[in-house]
Amino acid sequence: MAERNYTLVTEFFLTAFTERLQWRVPLFLVFLSFYLATMLGNTGMILLIRGDRRLHTPMYFFLSHLSLVDVCYASTVIPQMLAVLWENGTTISQARCAAQFFLFTFFASIDCYLLAIMAYDRYAAVCQPLLYVTIMTEKACWGLVTGAYVAGFFSAFVRTVTAFTLSFCGNNEINFIFCDLPPLLKLSCGDSYTQEVVIIVFAVFVMPVCILVILVSYLFIIVAILHIPSAGGPAKTFSTCASHLTAVALFFGTLIFMYLRDNTGQSSEGDRVVSVLYTVVAPMLNPLIYSLRNKEVKEAVRKALSKSKAARRP
Repeated sequence: MAERNYTLVTEFFLTAFTERLQWRVPLFLVFLSFYLATMLGNTGMILLIRGDRRLHTPMYFFLSHLSLVDVCYASTVIPQMLAVLWENGTTISQARCAAQFFLFTFFASIDCYLLAIMAYDRYAAVCQPLLYVTIMTEKACWGLVTGAYVAGFFSAFVRTVTAFTLSFCGNNEINFIFCDLPPLLKLSCGDSYTQEVVIIVFAVFVMPVCILVILVSYLFIIVAILHIPSAGGPAKTFSTCASHLTAVALFFGTLIFMYLRDNTGQSSEGDRVVSVLYTVVAPMLNPLIYSLRNKEVKEAVRKALSKSKAARRP
């Protein structure tokens, strides 16, 4: 039996998308443009919501936090990815790798919780319209958001501590866009069964619970929509929820494919492509999805643009 190299690893070498040298510059420019679009779109959404009093409602309050988290979420991953492409692979210490994994898990968990909270908010607005104001008070909104941040921190802390109590040895190359769990587990040596169980339990708890809240909320919403008597009522009501459903499908669909499946014999190249969808594409598309599908946001954008044009006139 061949002996495995048990030299302990103290740093990792990220090499994602560096196999084809001819694609380095095009990919660098594409990801850079995506990152700039993410920053511009989400920051613009936050400023738009803060600046327009018509958007000072619970739904947009949650949306502003989703945009803030998406900015932080993208900034945790994309700059590192750009460095990998620019330098044709880059070295990252174990401490920096752990910090990146913690921040990624922290913001990804908050994203999951916020999408579930937004589904509950739509349920309350559509199914309990007379009680909506008393259900979604300012105190309740802040409590839900604070709970999402606290739960995200707890989940990220436990998963990070558990993952980095593992020993890594032999090959230190991570052919992935950042320090994520699946490639790290491949580099671990020794018995990792306990750590893997704890990590998987937390992953299974966060995603399915959030998905269950979303599915149940929208089941009640669909039933309520079908009972709206007017001809245009169902379409108008559902249009307010369509943008949220699009964001949910994009984000959770890619996460489920990546984490809640059998990892044996999986394609590394396929995993890298999927990881780009939930770390790069989803945060960029969220502002676009909500602005294109939402009448109030489009009106607020037009109002802001008209004010900007008026301010430039002599």
